[in-house]
Amino acid sequence: MTEYGSETLPVAEKKVQVKPIIQVGAGNALEIYDFMIYGYYARYISQAYFPSDNEYTSLMLTLMTFALGFFARPFGAIILGSYTDRHGRRKGLVLSLFLMSLGILCIALTPTYAAIGVAAPIIVLLGRLLQGFSAGAELGGVVVYLAEISPPHRRAFYTCWQVGSQQFAVMTASIVGLVLLYAMPTAQLHDWGWRIPLLIGCAVIPLMFWLRSNLQETAVFAKKKRTPTVKEICSSLTTGWRTIVTCMGMVAMATVTAQTVTTYAPTYIKSLNLGENVGFITLFFVGLSILFWLPITASIADRVNRRTMMIIVTLLAAVTAYPLLSWLSAEPTILKFVVFELWFSFIYACYSSVQVAAMVEMVPAHARTAGYSFAQAVAAAVLGGLTPAIYTWLNHAFNSNAMVGVWLGFNALLSLIAVLTLDHKQTKINQFVELH
Repeated sequence: MTEYGSETLPVAEKKVQVKPIIQVGAGNALEIYDFMIYGYYARYISQAYFPSDNEYTSLMLTLMTFALGFFARPFGAIILGSYTDRHGRRKGLVLSLFLMSLGILCIALTPTYAAIGVAAPIIVLLGRLLQGFSAGAELGGVVVYLAEISPPHRRAFYTCWQVGSQQFAVMTASIVGLVLLYAMPTAQLHDWGWRIPLLIGCAVIPLMFWLRSNLQETAVFAKKKRTPTVKEICSSLTTGWRTIVTCMGMVAMATVTAQTVTTYAPTYIKSLNLGENVGFITLFFVGLSILFWLPITASIADRVNRRTMMIIVTLLAAVTAYPLLSWLSAEPTILKFVVFELWFSFIYACYSSVQVAAMVEMVPAHARTAGYSFAQAVAAAVLGGLTPAIYTWLNHAFNSNAMVGVWLGFNALLSLIAVLTLDHKQTKINQFVELH
């Protein structure tokens, strides 16, 4: 295998390594699938574990529990990310999958509040925290693995499949949700039917372990003569704090847009009184749209200046968010909702396809998994995890569904500011950071 950064590659490296992409992406898809299901059925889960006479209060408690899972991510990023940087990409990915599986089982199998009282929401909360803890390193671990097996001239294309695997989760969750919506009476779906998608996730856990257990270690990590100590990893994150902060800003638009067009969409469409079935159908095509655009825009990102591409996309998002949501909320129609979802699914694909590659090339070399994961996790916790709750509060407080556009546009501006601070040469084509 040639050194990363070299322009001369053997024929074998010019072929896309499909098998390892599937092996790491499948576990990532399961993680996101469960997050999606929790968001899709937030209203049902709220009554099962956080019952209240006030539906708004129950929903907010459920969404805040959803957010707390995100707040556990930075701890997982540091602890599990450091483990991965010290003991190997494969071992780290297997460990994060194990912890994630425990979290899924906690939520899927916990009896309701009516059955076991206050123990129910406590167990669900612990399950969400465990899932968040594992996700803190899972997402970064997948990106780092894909970056380290990729030829430098195709790094964006390889790393985009971390986001791509999530779209399979979105599409699967939407199909399952739509089938249940038509196959089960509303009362049964409310009482216990919402557990079925979670149990489906539990059923595929053994397959995920089989795929991960057969994963090969990356050559970049395998050839290291020594691995960093925990002290060296933490020191690297501290001395590289400017890079980490910049990466957090770059994540803002990606994480908020993802939460908006996927997790929050079923809740949002109900507030627009357009029908739950429309939400699930639209979500399938949102996932399909992102999956379609990702490899195309990633291939473009491997050929043009990363910084320029991110500036254009964040500007587009910032200037279209509120006007588009105002247009939708003024007279809600299914067509308008579809236009909004597909437009921002395109924006998300364009941005994340280049942002992920740019980030992994920037983080400190000796703490690659911990550094990438920490920046991703903090931004996701502070911004992405709170997004469904913030939208619910904004719509309730201002009595306007257009307020979704304010938060969406604000985070696009945050990412634009972060991208503008990047050195032009730092993201110039063929001037990649060496992944050694």
